[in-house]
Amino acid sequence: MKDPAVQHSLASPARFRGVGVHSGVAAQVVVEPAPPDHGVVFVRTDLAGGVARVPAAAEAVCETRLGTVIGNAAGTTVSTVEHLMAALASLGLDNVIVRVDGPEIPIMDGSCAPVVAALDAAGHRAQSAPRRYIQVLEEVVVEEGDKRASLGPADGLEIAFEIAFPSAAIGRQSLDLAITEAGFRVELAAARTFGFLHEVEMLRKMGLARGGDLDNTIVVDGDRVLNPEALARPDDFVRHKMLDALGDLALLGHPILGRYEGRYSGHALNNALVRALLARPAAWREVELSERRAAH
Repeated sequence: MKDPAVQHSLASPARFRGVGVHSGVAAQVVVEPAPPDHGVVFVRTDLAGGVARVPAAAEAVCETRLGTVIGNAAGTTVSTVEHLMAALASLGLDNVIVRVDGPEIPIMDGSCAPVVAALDAAGHRAQSAPRRYIQVLEEVVVEEGDKRASLGPADGLEIAFEIAFPSAAIGRQSLDLAITEAGFRVELAAARTFGFLHEVEMLRKMGLARGGDLDNTIVVDGDRVLNPEALARPDDFVRHKMLDALGDLALLGHPILGRYEGRYSGHALNNALVRALLARPAAWREVELSERRAAH
């Protein structure tokens, strides 16, 4: 079991290859160890020089249509980072360099499971520096119509999520979990991304979903799932939305001591919530575990 009081990285590089769900472009990812206090930084190896570096940060999010895209001042972007960010955060990996030779992180099978397997195969190692947490002190809420997302105080990371779709294949689903590494592996890592057949043609005209298929996306057509064998559980739909939220929250740059609640939320509202928290310094503080325990 990892010591939650100290930072961690990989013991050796982790590798995986696949196709971007939106770009349809094949890419290889190499996740390398990084020193303490480095954080997560993406590097586009198909580009040269400093323009290739894109730090993983809430302020770097520049697009949220059906996925989270981060970019830098030079206009370099990396798309669909949320699954990898969720895996890194949930496995307690604080410091890595993510090298990718294309514009989008591969979707793999639509879940975090293949990425988790690659990170595990590389091995994890503790580092000498203390881990800093973001402790939420006051509730922060963002709303858009009937959509809502909030962060409030809690002793650890908790996520509660509710979704509702007119399709009988999904309906109304909700789940409330305390997020630990073991719990993430069992409860969320295998939940795949999902989409609706009637939206595919529209998305492809917009230049999206070019790499999506029945092997990496749960596809809903009316009231039925076209590939039900891809479902690990009947409520994988809400579980995947929780996984996405984990990845979006991870862009805060530190693990969270707080409770996230989402109702019909998506990437855009999640990023708005993270930015709203950062904009309210009285609502949070950075702490080490020893400081939090002393405060209690």
